[in-house]
Amino acid sequence: VQLQASGGGLVQAGGSLRLSCAASARTFRTFTMGWFRQAPGKGREFVAASKGNGGSTYYADSVKGRFTISRDNAKSTVYLQMNDLKPEDTAVYYCAADNRLITSSIRDDEQYDYWGQGTLVTVSS
Repeated sequence: VQLQASGGGLVQAGGSLRLSCAASARTFRTFTMGWFRQAPGKGREFVAASKGNGGSTYYADSVKGRFTISRDNAKSTVYLQMNDLKPEDTAVYYCAADNRLITSSIRDDEQYDYWGQGTLVTVSS
């Protein structure tokens, strides 16, 4: 499975961006899709995830109410709509995929088998 993330850029605080991640998986609808981010000098952290087969969505507390994950199974693409961005959202954002995840592991980056190349989001104050 290959993942291609896009949509990053420079935005002012309070602004919005939408990230996209296109997947090559033919059975995309069965995959759990996740977004993670890594800020400079920090470890990678969970942002949001969408379970496959019409399952639930999950968010980190730090982005709940501001970010929305969605997917278009017909296009094999997952999106991350980011609103009310803050300087602390500055990071490289990665999309990830796996088709065997259990719900309790959905926030664990080590459980995802497939990763995109990352897209940089910079939020200026």
